[in-house]
Amino acid sequence: MNMRLGKLLLWSPRILGVLVCLFLSLFALDAFGGGKTFIQALPDFGIHVAPMLVLLAVVGVSWRWEWVGGLVFTGLAAAYAYFARNHVDWILGIAGPLLIVGILFSWSWLHHRELRANA
Repeated sequence: MNMRLGKLLLWSPRILGVLVCLFLSLFALDAFGGGKTFIQALPDFGIHVAPMLVLLAVVGVSWRWEWVGGLVFTGLAAAYAYFARNHVDWILGIAGPLLIVGILFSWSWLHHRELRANA
């Protein structure tokens, strides 16, 4: 694998993982609807954004141990697909990006493991 593809494989799951977290955190903005004041909506926003902060921490851990990102993102995609099985459009919009990031983290981990074995 050439150097350019190796760098792409290194950075793409990390950057896409952060972007997926930002995308999913947008759904927390609905806490500010419904005629609530900013102060009244803040606790709801915190509750809605907390899972994305945990997912962002997973991206941080996966920065060093890529297999963690592969396992967690793929597992979350499968779990979401199971629980939202009656809504195919939701699965594509939420589980799809999670699965792509999980696959990329797994591929990056396998690539780096192969490089270490051949060194």
